[in-house]
This record gives sequence, C-alpha cells and structure tokens, in this order.
Amino acid sequence: MKPTYRQVRQLIPARAVSEGAGVRLFRSLGQSAGTRLDPFLMLDEFVSDNPNDYIAGFPSHPHRGFETVTYMLHGHMLHEDHMGNSGHLRAGDVQWMTAGRGIIHSEMPQQQEGLMHGFQLWINLPGKEKMTPAFYRDAAASEIPKHEVCQGVSIRHIAGTAHYLPSGEESTGFFNGLDQRPRSSDPLFLDISLSPGSQCEIRFASEHQAFCYVYQGKAEIGEHSIPKRHAANLSEGETCLIKSQTETRVLLLAGKPFLEPIAQYGPFVMNTVDEIDQALRDYRDGRLTESS
Repeated sequence: MKPTYRQVRQLIPARAVSEGAGVRLFRSLGQSAGTRLDPFLMLDEFVSDNPNDYIAGFPSHPHRGFETVTYMLHGHMLHEDHMGNSGHLRAGDVQWMTAGRGIIHSEMPQQQEGLMHGFQLWINLPGKEKMTPAFYRDAAASEIPKHEVCQGVSIRHIAGTAHYLPSGEESTGFFNGLDQRPRSSDPLFLDISLSPGSQCEIRFASEHQAFCYVYQGKAEIGEHSIPKRHAANLSEGETCLIKSQTETRVLLLAGKPFLEPIAQYGPFVMNTVDEIDQALRDYRDGRLTESS
C-alpha cells in the first residue's frame, strides 16, 4: 500500500520585522495567531552581512512558558542568563533552551562585521509544564548527526526521530537527532540540503503537525512550489516528499499538538490571560525566576 503524502495547505511568506535592540529578522510562523502551528509558536530567520542589522543584539529580556531553539549557520553569538550560564554559538551550533517558569537572558553578537545567519524557533510547552525549572543545552556543530541520504541530498538531524530515503526506495530504519531529551511536543527538526534534480522522502509520526521553511532555492511538495523565505503548513500524512530543481536548503519541523488555549504577551506564553497577568507581576516584582 502506498503511503499518504503530506500536501501544502498554506503558504506563509516571511515578513521583515525588528526585534531586540533593533535586529532585522524575517518572521514566518508567528506573525499573528493565525500563523501559528501547534505546538510551534514562531520561526525567525536572521540574515545579514550589514552589522547595523544585527550588532545591537538582544539585551537582557525574560521568557516564560515555552522553549526556544537557536540554530546558527554563520556568525558568533553569546548567550548569558540569570543562572550564570554562558555559551558561545558559532556556525552550525544549536542551543535548546526551556524557559519554563522563567529565565532572563541575553543574546549578543560577538562580531563587528561579516555575515550573521541563523534561526530561532519557539516551541510551546503544555500547561502542566509551563512552570518547570529553566534548562538549556548548547551543542557544537560536530555533535549534530549528518546523513547523506543519496547523491545530492544530505540532512543535519537536530532533533527527533524519523526515517528518510530516496523516493521510491525502502527505508533502512529510523534515524535519531542530536537532542532526544523527552519532550511532550516530541519535536522533529531537520535541515535538508538538496542539489538540482534531487528528492527524498521523510517519514515521521503521521499525527504530528508539520511545516517546512525554505531559506535557499525553491522546494516542491506535491503540486506546490515553495519559494525562498516562505513557510509551508503541511497536511497530515505518513510521509513528506520534497523535490528540488535548484540548490535548496529547507528546514522541516514537526511536533505533537497540545490542543490547548494560547495566551501570549510578548515573551510570555501561557494558557490564560490571568496567567499572563501573573507573569507580568512576577517579572515586575523580581519573582519570575524563583525556583528556576
């Protein structure tokens, strides 16, 4: 029996926005409540070789109720937080941070010129986990598994479990990403490189919500062509077939939806307005990070 293939049900062009102290970003998921995809809240791409677009960085700021994943392609950023942690993110490195009850941190460029390019993904936490202690992990580029699926297709497997294969061939088994810490969202995070004329299938949990983001070239899924700097919300299915006629790089992300209400105010993501009000009071009164 042939597998059911995921199709594109919505294209979301990224919009230029400014965050932090004036960092220029391209935001796809998270432009509005209608462009979230449970459990994913937001995806930002930062990319510029103009220091004026990134040099001011993200000075100290709070978070509560969700996780962030920062994936660097080029450049050098320094993370520091209220727990005394610090970490240098360079090309190919990843940081996975669970804000939980609360974290106050900064993310500042450590370069005065040159290309800065990377992504930050926000993943929701279920209500029962929103007040867990803060946690984070930095991973060097060398730690992230990389697989040559076939000639012209390679995948950096950042998180989750899936199997992938050239279209029409049988799978040889599952592949696991770097980050296998148990998470309610059970996230999958792949960075896929395709050369012109190549294609591959990615198979993962059919009940998971999924989207892809093209950041180089142009990808094809089903009858849709996905241009650079567009996110594609994907339908349910057993497998995702990605094709390309150009040099293409695409992020593929999937996760288990929580089906819970979302209340968001800037860097706080909770289930109710009352919980947001409490987060604001806690931050004002210096209690946001208690027990973190």
